[in-house]
Amino acid sequence: METTRTPAGHRTRAVIYVRISQDRTGAGLGVERQREDCEALAERNGWDVVDVYVDNDVSAFSGKPRKDYRRMLGDLEDGKATVVIAWHTDRLHRNPTELEEYINLCERRGVTTQTVQAGSLDLATSGGRLVARMLGNVARHESEHKGERVARARQQKALKGEWTGGIRPFGWGVPTGEMKKKTDRKTGEEVEVPELDMSKAVPEEAEALRYWTDEILSGGSIRSLVKWCADKDVRTARGNTITHTDMRAMLLRPRNAGIAVYKGKEVGRGQWEPVVDETKFRAVAAILTAPDRTTNRGAQPKWVGSLIYQCSRGHGVTVTQSGGRAYPSYKCPTGHGGGRRAELVDRYVEDTIVDRLSRPDAHELLLPGPDDVDVAGLQAEAEQIRQRMTDLAGLFGAGQLELAPFTEGMETARGQLDGVTQQLARAATRDPLVDLVGVPDVRKAWRALDLDRKRNVLRTLVTVTLKTPRPGRMPDGGYFDYDAVTFDWKR
Repeated sequence: METTRTPAGHRTRAVIYVRISQDRTGAGLGVERQREDCEALAERNGWDVVDVYVDNDVSAFSGKPRKDYRRMLGDLEDGKATVVIAWHTDRLHRNPTELEEYINLCERRGVTTQTVQAGSLDLATSGGRLVARMLGNVARHESEHKGERVARARQQKALKGEWTGGIRPFGWGVPTGEMKKKTDRKTGEEVEVPELDMSKAVPEEAEALRYWTDEILSGGSIRSLVKWCADKDVRTARGNTITHTDMRAMLLRPRNAGIAVYKGKEVGRGQWEPVVDETKFRAVAAILTAPDRTTNRGAQPKWVGSLIYQCSRGHGVTVTQSGGRAYPSYKCPTGHGGGRRAELVDRYVEDTIVDRLSRPDAHELLLPGPDDVDVAGLQAEAEQIRQRMTDLAGLFGAGQLELAPFTEGMETARGQLDGVTQQLARAATRDPLVDLVGVPDVRKAWRALDLDRKRNVLRTLVTVTLKTPRPGRMPDGGYFDYDAVTFDWKR
């Protein structure tokens, strides 16, 4: 083997680069073994190792930045060493672009590359560069082939409805009673953790998923569910506080209904216990993804009618204390018509709703049930539409369908799918009035509702308009003009 030596009295300055793509144990054992072999090579050749660069658990093929590799290139540019030692050339590069950058640097700075497994690479010669490029292409092929095998294995498991790995999904993972060894990525210590059966539902988490689903179908909001989780100290599978984004993602997860997904697309039935009825899941998905759904995550409303009550011009009113008022007041954003004391308006509106729902004919306000909805037929129709969309995409991708008919066909299919989804949503959505009609004490039931549920009943049942009140004392001796609050019942 040809080696690099310097005149007597001078020792060659070398650096070592070590890397491992995937450190499954987290202990860095792979890079440590590489380092030992590289140091032994330097000792045999009489080289001084002036620095060691380590990229642990980082793939050269993925394109992710390798911090120590970039630091090494900078040091070589500054003349820190004239030899780079690596365990194998594939530890340095699996990307042709990176290799060419490395070759150019080595030519400029007179740097040679020495490996434990592949010998010396003299990048100053055309032959050495050819060998480096060939080894790089072989390494890249191996990475691509490995990636294809892994992806195919995951796809096959997903199509069979099996668990494909990753973070434990909230709702599943019951201890089997067995233990397995796992290395803590932070400490590097080996610990024993329970083996989990990912086909079994965790009872309390499954119950939470069902409760969240029913709340959305009854008019509840994601905001109220996030607050519920905070109050109950319900956390994600990783033990983190549940956020608005977490809650929405968990509610929209097909796994809840026992549906397997691969790369974002449904691929069939999963081999695990579904915890939510599919019809309810489809309905929740329709509600949460509706284009006209309000997703404001700002300050939580504190008043029943904020942005729901209307002024005489049809604008939604808000509550403000501006203008030196002593009490919060409903006021139109345009400033016309003056203000109405929020506490008194809400009390009057709520009393009126309770009175209406307490009458003997209140049951006539309930919407017809979903008995006329053919859930199974709609689900089959939805599956056929999705398959048609897949077929259209395949024909377009193969060049057998022009853009115009492809676009027209996809738009038609999407419109039909939206219609089916809305019908499925109707089959599962609960009427917000159900918990109030026919109960022994409507006022008590109303007070038990959270603010979001009250506001949903208001939206569903009646349009409240706040007109400009009459000035002065009213006939009842007070100053609140009840006649300036009008009710337009929607049912």
